[in-house]
Amino acid sequence: MKYGKKYAESVKSFDTTKQYELADAMDIVLNTAKAKFDETIEFHTKLGVDPKQADQQVRGVIVLPNGTGKTAKVLVIAKGEKADIAQKAGADYVGAEDMVAKIQKENWFDFDVVITTPDMMGVVGRIGKVLGPKGLMPNPKSGTVTMDVEKAIKDVKAGKVEYRLDKTAVIHCSIGKKSFGKEKLIENYTALLDAILKAKPAAAKGQYIKSIALASTMGPGVKVQVKN
Repeated sequence: MKYGKKYAESVKSFDTTKQYELADAMDIVLNTAKAKFDETIEFHTKLGVDPKQADQQVRGVIVLPNGTGKTAKVLVIAKGEKADIAQKAGADYVGAEDMVAKIQKENWFDFDVVITTPDMMGVVGRIGKVLGPKGLMPNPKSGTVTMDVEKAIKDVKAGKVEYRLDKTAVIHCSIGKKSFGKEKLIENYTALLDAILKAKPAAAKGQYIKSIALASTMGPGVKVQVKN
């Protein structure tokens, strides 16, 4: 991958092999976020678990104290009273079979999160093969299959993020925007890391947090000191 001049300059401005204290790492990330738009600040951590083992999965949700800086578009698949509640709670789209058909026929994905009620999972299951690969399939563990659709919508709008292992045992998450400033980003970072530490599987052996890096959308990764 070919990087631009700003990226090359950013890489030269710090030691890419060094692990920095959190405050110093955040300073570097903010200083190297040089794009003209408000860059997202990304959190990446490598865990000492085997993602192929069911008892070593790490997955959960957290409402970041300062949100994510992005207002997520919410699709609720529900009927009757729950559909009415979803409308009032601020869902961007509400429907049932009609929404499933729209996704199937029009390849429509103008939403960031899908919330549904347990009784509608049979309907949602029809599009599981297209929602799954995009990370959009509702799941009880992430709070997106629930009877309390009002709370689920409010949590998403407040800045709820889901963290989960990928196939290489890495978790990738957004912790906000450059415009948040250092203090709020550190608060979000700390809350997310605490949640991941609490989610440590009993079957995990040895060092749990292998590495952590922070980066802006267009900037280089900065290693953070790991304290297990």
